[in-house]
Amino acid sequence: MANPTGEQFEITRGNARAVVTEIGAGLRAFEVGGVPYVEAFAEDEKPPKGAGQVLLPWPNRTKGGQWVYQGEKQQLAITEAARGNAIHGLTRHEEWELLEHAESSITLAIDVPAREGWPVPLRATITYEISPRELVVTHEIRNEGESPIGVGLGTHPYFRIGDVPTDELTLTLPASRVRPYLGDEQMPYADEQDVEGTEYDFRSGKVLAGVDLDTAFGGLSVAEDGNHHHVLSHGDQELLVWTGPDFRWAQVFTPDDLVGRGRAVAIEPMTCPADALNTGTDLIELEPATSWTGSWGIRVR
Repeated sequence: MANPTGEQFEITRGNARAVVTEIGAGLRAFEVGGVPYVEAFAEDEKPPKGAGQVLLPWPNRTKGGQWVYQGEKQQLAITEAARGNAIHGLTRHEEWELLEHAESSITLAIDVPAREGWPVPLRATITYEISPRELVVTHEIRNEGESPIGVGLGTHPYFRIGDVPTDELTLTLPASRVRPYLGDEQMPYADEQDVEGTEYDFRSGKVLAGVDLDTAFGGLSVAEDGNHHHVLSHGDQELLVWTGPDFRWAQVFTPDDLVGRGRAVAIEPMTCPADALNTGTDLIELEPATSWTGSWGIRVR
């Protein structure tokens, strides 16, 4: 295949445009009026640091790739060799099937067969739908097996407001709880704690200059529309990342060396935190032949 992300699918509405990839069903670009609102990458490149990828059937890390299902130890492939963990699920490097491609929307699907370390087959779909100032992403996961299973989902977009340097953006999060990063530990996240009085309290907004995060935020308050509101802003420019009620966590990652841009900020909608296959924290419990659906979106204001 010519491109590491496969075929590129464009959707448009008015002056808004997004590009979705065949491999991983990831978001490669989103712009309004030519202004980029996610960190894009070339179609002949692999997604840098997971940019735009879908994390299924678990986001972040499973410690040692090991967990227990119905009393039996499971061993997932180790995909984070440096720490010996299984990271970001099973589908981000797989080819998704195109189900429908209209001018302003696209739906792709993938089957996740049972395999070593993952005992229950799933089917997942993702729909991207664009409007003049918003991109809405809807996920569905169906249990195709004969036993119940707990699953998680996340996505990994890096956001920007045009050419404004990341350090000049203000980040506002509705989070009252946090799991701080612990450096190079095998499972590099501390226990959940309150943000009150800590450097992790972003409820009133903080400029990102000097902020270094690879951090899971929980305890998300709900806005009047029933969603969680994560906001990047600069002056009168605002980018709202809204997540549905089942996305109870947001991972915020601020690498210094994203390809082509240097400092960047990812706000990763997640239904559960790291190592949820072991802890059970906020897993989506799916009985056989049942489905879960959840949405999130990007709105330019």
